[in-house]
Amino acid sequence: VQLQASGGGLVQSGGSLRLSCAASGRTFGSDTVAWFRQAPGKEREFVAAIRWGSANTYYGDSVKGRFTISRDNAENMIYLEMNSLKLEDTAVYYCATKYGYGSFYQLIQTNKYDYWGQGTQVTVSS
Repeated sequence: VQLQASGGGLVQSGGSLRLSCAASGRTFGSDTVAWFRQAPGKEREFVAAIRWGSANTYYGDSVKGRFTISRDNAENMIYLEMNSLKLEDTAVYYCATKYGYGSFYQLIQTNKYDYWGQGTQVTVSS
Protein backbone atom coordinates (compact mmCIF):
# COMPACT_ATOMS: atom_id res chain seq x y z
CA VAL A 1 0.00 0.00 0.00
CA GLN A 2 1.31 3.44 -0.92
CA LEU A 3 0.00 6.89 -0.16
CA GLN A 4 1.33 9.96 -1.91
CA ALA A 5 0.35 13.34 -0.51
CA SER A 6 0.68 16.54 -2.51
CA GLY A 7 -0.70 20.04 -2.88
CA GLY A 8 0.92 21.82 0.02
CA GLY A 9 2.42 25.28 -0.28
CA LEU A 10 2.53 28.82 1.01
CA VAL A 11 -0.77 30.68 1.30
CA GLN A 12 -1.90 33.86 2.97
CA SER A 13 -4.19 33.84 5.95
CA GLY A 14 -7.79 33.53 4.77
CA GLY A 15 -6.78 31.72 1.60
CA SER A 16 -7.44 28.22 0.35
CA LEU A 17 -5.51 25.11 -0.63
CA ARG A 18 -6.48 21.63 -1.78
CA LEU A 19 -4.39 18.68 -0.71
CA SER A 20 -4.44 15.40 -2.60
CA CYS A 21 -3.57 11.88 -1.52
CA ALA A 22 -3.08 9.20 -4.15
CA ALA A 23 -3.72 5.71 -2.79
CA SER A 24 -2.54 2.49 -4.41
CA GLY A 25 -1.77 -1.12 -3.62
CA ARG A 26 -5.14 -2.58 -2.76
CA THR A 27 -8.89 -2.05 -2.91
CA PHE A 28 -9.81 0.61 -0.37
CA GLY A 29 -13.56 0.07 -0.19
CA SER A 30 -13.41 -1.02 3.46
CA ASP A 31 -10.84 1.51 4.56
CA THR A 32 -10.94 4.68 6.58
CA VAL A 33 -8.63 7.33 5.20
CA ALA A 34 -7.62 10.33 7.29
CA TRP A 35 -5.61 13.50 7.24
CA PHE A 36 -3.42 14.36 10.21
CA ARG A 37 -1.10 17.29 10.69
CA GLN A 38 1.95 18.02 12.77
CA ALA A 39 3.30 21.45 13.61
CA PRO A 40 6.85 21.95 14.89
CA GLY A 41 7.14 20.90 18.51
CA LYS A 42 3.61 19.52 18.64
CA GLU A 43 2.05 16.08 18.50
CA ARG A 44 0.42 14.80 15.36
CA GLU A 45 -3.19 15.99 15.31
CA PHE A 46 -6.29 14.50 13.70
CA VAL A 47 -7.78 16.72 10.99
CA ALA A 48 -10.41 14.75 9.09
CA ALA A 49 -11.38 11.23 8.06
CA ILE A 50 -13.62 9.59 5.50
CA ARG A 51 -15.00 6.09 5.32
CA TRP A 52 -14.25 5.04 1.78
CA GLY A 53 -17.35 2.91 1.24
CA SER A 54 -20.04 5.17 2.72
CA ALA A 55 -18.22 8.51 2.29
CA ASN A 56 -19.16 9.43 5.86
CA THR A 57 -16.88 12.19 7.06
CA TYR A 58 -15.47 13.26 10.42
CA TYR A 59 -13.60 16.38 11.44
CA GLY A 60 -11.46 17.69 14.23
CA ASP A 61 -12.95 20.62 16.12
CA SER A 62 -10.30 23.07 14.93
CA VAL A 63 -11.18 22.59 11.25
CA LYS A 64 -14.94 22.01 11.28
CA GLY A 65 -16.71 24.29 8.85
CA ARG A 66 -13.48 25.23 7.07
CA PHE A 67 -12.06 21.95 5.74
CA THR A 68 -13.77 19.32 3.60
CA ILE A 69 -12.53 15.79 3.02
CA SER A 70 -13.69 13.86 -0.04
CA ARG A 71 -12.73 10.88 -2.14
CA ASP A 72 -12.77 9.90 -5.79
CA ASN A 73 -13.44 6.18 -6.15
CA ALA A 74 -12.46 5.96 -9.80
CA GLU A 75 -9.08 7.60 -9.26
CA ASN A 76 -8.35 6.27 -5.73
CA MET A 77 -7.80 9.82 -4.56
CA ILE A 78 -8.53 11.53 -1.28
CA TYR A 79 -8.78 15.31 -1.11
CA LEU A 80 -8.69 17.88 1.65
CA GLU A 81 -10.16 21.21 0.66
CA MET A 82 -8.95 23.84 3.13
CA ASN A 83 -10.64 27.23 3.26
CA SER A 84 -10.32 30.26 5.54
CA LEU A 85 -6.83 29.17 6.45
CA LYS A 86 -5.34 30.46 9.67
CA LEU A 87 -1.77 30.85 10.88
CA GLU A 88 -2.33 27.92 13.24
CA ASP A 89 -3.07 25.62 10.30
CA THR A 90 0.63 25.71 9.42
CA ALA A 91 1.92 22.14 9.64
CA VAL A 92 3.03 19.11 7.70
CA TYR A 93 -0.10 17.29 6.55
CA TYR A 94 -0.15 13.51 6.28
CA CYS A 95 -2.69 11.14 4.79
CA ALA A 96 -3.10 7.73 6.36
CA THR A 97 -5.27 4.68 5.90
CA LYS A 98 -6.48 1.76 7.96
CA TYR A 99 -8.61 -1.24 7.15
CA GLY A 100 -12.06 -1.08 8.69
CA TYR A 101 -14.01 1.63 10.45
CA GLY A 102 -14.39 1.76 14.23
CA SER A 103 -15.53 4.49 16.56
CA PHE A 104 -14.71 8.18 16.27
CA TYR A 105 -12.34 7.76 19.20
CA GLN A 106 -10.40 5.23 17.14
CA LEU A 107 -10.46 7.40 14.02
CA ILE A 108 -8.54 10.18 15.71
CA GLN A 109 -5.70 8.02 17.02
CA THR A 110 -2.53 7.87 14.96
CA ASN A 111 -1.63 4.37 16.16
CA LYS A 112 -4.77 2.91 14.55
CA TYR A 113 -3.52 3.66 11.05
CA ASP A 114 -1.42 1.15 9.14
CA TYR A 115 -0.04 3.16 6.24
CA TRP A 116 1.11 6.76 5.97
CA GLY A 117 2.05 9.09 3.17
CA GLN A 118 5.21 11.18 3.27
CA GLY A 119 3.59 14.47 4.24
CA THR A 120 3.16 17.80 2.50
CA GLN A 121 4.01 21.18 4.04
CA VAL A 122 1.31 23.82 4.42
CA THR A 123 2.46 27.26 5.51
CA VAL A 124 -0.01 30.03 6.22
CA SER A 125 1.41 33.54 6.34
CA SER A 126 -0.07 36.76 7.69
